[in-house]
Amino acid sequence: MLEKIFEKFQIVSPHPGTCTGQQWLSDPSGTLINSYSPVDGKHLGSIFQTPSCEYNSTLETAREAFIFWRNKPAPYRGEIIRQMGLRFRNYKDELATAICLEMGKSYQEALGEVQELIDICDFSTGLSRQLHGFTMHSERPGHRMYEQYHPLGVVGIITAFNFPVAVWAWNAMIAWVCGNVCVWKPSEKVPFCAILTQRIVSEVLVENDLPEGISNLINGGAEVGKWIAEDVRIPLVSATGSVPMGKSVASIVGARLGKSLLELGGNNAIIITPDADLELAIRAVAFGAVGTCGQRCTTTRRLIVHHSIYHDIITRLKAIYSQLIIGNPMDEKVHLGPMIDEEAVSKYFDTLQILKQDQNVEELIAGGYAFSSNAEDKDKSCYVKPAIYKVPGNIDIVKHETFAPILYIMTYKDIDEAIALQNDVPQGLSSAIITRNLLESERFLSREGSDCGIANVNIGTSGAEIGGAFGGEKETGGGRESGSDAWKAYMRRQTNTINYSENLPLAQGIRFDIQ
Repeated sequence: MLEKIFEKFQIVSPHPGTCTGQQWLSDPSGTLINSYSPVDGKHLGSIFQTPSCEYNSTLETAREAFIFWRNKPAPYRGEIIRQMGLRFRNYKDELATAICLEMGKSYQEALGEVQELIDICDFSTGLSRQLHGFTMHSERPGHRMYEQYHPLGVVGIITAFNFPVAVWAWNAMIAWVCGNVCVWKPSEKVPFCAILTQRIVSEVLVENDLPEGISNLINGGAEVGKWIAEDVRIPLVSATGSVPMGKSVASIVGARLGKSLLELGGNNAIIITPDADLELAIRAVAFGAVGTCGQRCTTTRRLIVHHSIYHDIITRLKAIYSQLIIGNPMDEKVHLGPMIDEEAVSKYFDTLQILKQDQNVEELIAGGYAFSSNAEDKDKSCYVKPAIYKVPGNIDIVKHETFAPILYIMTYKDIDEAIALQNDVPQGLSSAIITRNLLESERFLSREGSDCGIANVNIGTSGAEIGGAFGGEKETGGGRESGSDAWKAYMRRQTNTINYSENLPLAQGIRFDIQ
């Protein structure tokens, strides 16, 4: 199936890992990166890691393209992005299939990810006519003041494996409509999703006779990511991934006084109150906890349940978990596909082992391999069962994000205790409360409530729409991507004062008389 898509887009193996606009660069002596499908363990192909010489030439090409692109009117840039959105609509099935087979998320979720890409194209097209500044009154006669925004230049984008194209699009489409150009380093675990995406974008660039360097792709591991973080030619680095990775990027970029936009770990909780619609609550928890096999940054990892409904919740959860279908993610009946690779599976089992050794932890639904206990069985080694454990509050293991389908349940007695449990972790991405009690929902949303960047009422923690700014606080990094006014992060702000009088009064009434 993937072979036909590769053939359609002229993707061969080993494939060049570097692209400036439409030109694919290739260093045959470079290190090879291999891509394996978590679905069946098959080798999908290899690419050449970007060597330093290609990286530097790509950055110079990008800087040249920026001079051209920034001078195009914003509505023109929006029109190009509109065409990209149409092209992604045409290739929605092909791109979703590639995501499904290379990353392992279910086909339905993969279609949803491509739809996110399309939606952000639409959003950015509209934004092209709404990049507003501000005007204000000056204290000096015959003066006026205003603020405006200008593009930054080259934007570096580092993305994680779990959303191979959507998070890139959140950044790239907004950066482009603001007049920037982009250099993208995807996760080395999903290089072909990025190559396919770049080829689709390139079609639009070629048809519009646009210069190389507006859209650039480089491939590699942490070393290549470090080049982006260290590069003074890149004023903004947007990085999505683990907390340790984000701290490294922030430190390196900050040392050169660059800007970083970070989307890091999540340790998301749902509070279920006695006034909740329990049928709605269970559906929200189920998708939040097992969607993408627990590998979303917004995955529901903690469930904070009022003690009076605890046993009812457990009964319902066991019933719905028993109906979950694990298997090939291309089968549309499947709810859980595989984890990304055996390293991720190993971390899952490490966490299960810690939980089993804790006498204060109660196993409610056991995890383990879904099909085989033999990790050498490559066809089955990445498939695991979702697990549920009752824990006594936020014990140490709960405060660490395990990127896997493990759900922790704890109980509470009053809403203040529930909110305190919700906030008592280092991460601050997404949160939710399920309740029909207006007082409880408003308290959850108040300044004394959830400390997360996302706080939902009567929906789960997962499944953000592109219209709202996406991001979180604390160890999540503080960044905001996608909708709302997140575009301002991709621009530099400038205050302008214009004197249209024949005098030169100074601000604050200062006198500086010269005879």
